[in-house]
Amino acid sequence: MKYSEEWISAKCDKYDYLIAAFSGVGAGLIDIFFVGAPGNSALCNFTDAQADKLVMKFSKSLGWSPRVGQEESVASAIGFLENKFTVNYDQAHKVAAGGALDMAAKNHHFKSLSHSPDLVGLFFSILDQFQGKSTFLSDGQLIRIDATSSKLRLEGSNLHSKIFCGFCNWLGHIMSDLAGSSGGRGAMTGRGSGVAIPFMPLFQMCDFGQLQVGKNRNTLAIVMTKVFQEGYDLRFGAAMAIPVILNELMIRVLWVIKNRFYKKKEWKECIPSQKHADLRMMLIVGHGTLCIIDGADAAIKSGGNAVAFVLRLNIIGWARLLVLVFKELRIRYGNQIMETFKSFFSEMWDILNTSERQLLYQYHARMEAVDRDLNIMLNEFIDMVNEEYLLMYGELEASFNEELSSDQRLYHSTKLAEICGVEDEKIIRSDENLFDFFEN
Repeated sequence: MKYSEEWISAKCDKYDYLIAAFSGVGAGLIDIFFVGAPGNSALCNFTDAQADKLVMKFSKSLGWSPRVGQEESVASAIGFLENKFTVNYDQAHKVAAGGALDMAAKNHHFKSLSHSPDLVGLFFSILDQFQGKSTFLSDGQLIRIDATSSKLRLEGSNLHSKIFCGFCNWLGHIMSDLAGSSGGRGAMTGRGSGVAIPFMPLFQMCDFGQLQVGKNRNTLAIVMTKVFQEGYDLRFGAAMAIPVILNELMIRVLWVIKNRFYKKKEWKECIPSQKHADLRMMLIVGHGTLCIIDGADAAIKSGGNAVAFVLRLNIIGWARLLVLVFKELRIRYGNQIMETFKSFFSEMWDILNTSERQLLYQYHARMEAVDRDLNIMLNEFIDMVNEEYLLMYGELEASFNEELSSDQRLYHSTKLAEICGVEDEKIIRSDENLFDFFEN
């Protein structure tokens, strides 16, 4: 994509840099003193309370009627949702998963891909519900186990309704886990284990590295699992997002004020969109300042412990900074940046020793295995959908085929009803059933 000169040429003056840096420092201080780490965070206490209110409000909208004295019991609301949105992929520990992976109740929301509140979770949830399986990601391996013994049936009378019901079931189950489980939110059990920050479970693919954790060394996958177990979930992610959003809003508002009242531009020229290169650079400086303060605070207070470091790291702020930087590189340099990356990786490969290259080969092999498994699952899902569609279409076509006898058309019509999940007592199989239907 080519960008106009206006997108690239505009430059920041000293006031723009001062505004961005000032905003970043303010947001960084909020992050240090009000976000901090799970278990010791004023803003996380606030987002925890809001998550509880959201779960209770969602439960009430679906018919939750708590007993007297439990109107404010989030555990009761969660229990209601758990019963209403039961899924086949909710194995909570190693034994329930048949010993296929090392998992416990405090990390199964992190290792189960269907519990991820993003497109990855939605895809695997619907896939698992259709196929009666459970999908996990652990220590760099994609693991699928049979879950047909749960005896749960995906609701819906046809393919479209089943997919819709699968989506609703996934969303409802995510809501039941958002504020922890009903057992984990009892009077003496704390805040419970919520759901992961979107796409964070993919760190389970990173089964490499030797990061210091106490007296031991762990891979990045294990470190991120331990981080989640300490409360680094979606609720804490919402707390981390607050200084990031405030930083973004402050920079954009001050940019508008400066352009309107200092540079005397028209209001239509003061819309803070990404076409303004000076605004984009201010956002990079502002979020970069926030991340520097956040990273320095995490490094100082972690004492060299990788888990403690990540617990104090604002992953939302770092993700926003990376997005802004990559967008700017694409706008300014386009295809040149891809060539630069290729050259950089080629030079890096040349200086790696044999053991380091072997680790990269192993990681690449694991990613290829995951890709193959995903292709197999996708093809199985497509074949299953196509088979059901052809069967339904064939019965539907035969039901309206005037060349067939009425008895034959009736047979195909009843088969179509059975395929679509119509209850047996509601299917009209004979003239008597038809007369009874109109009489009633």
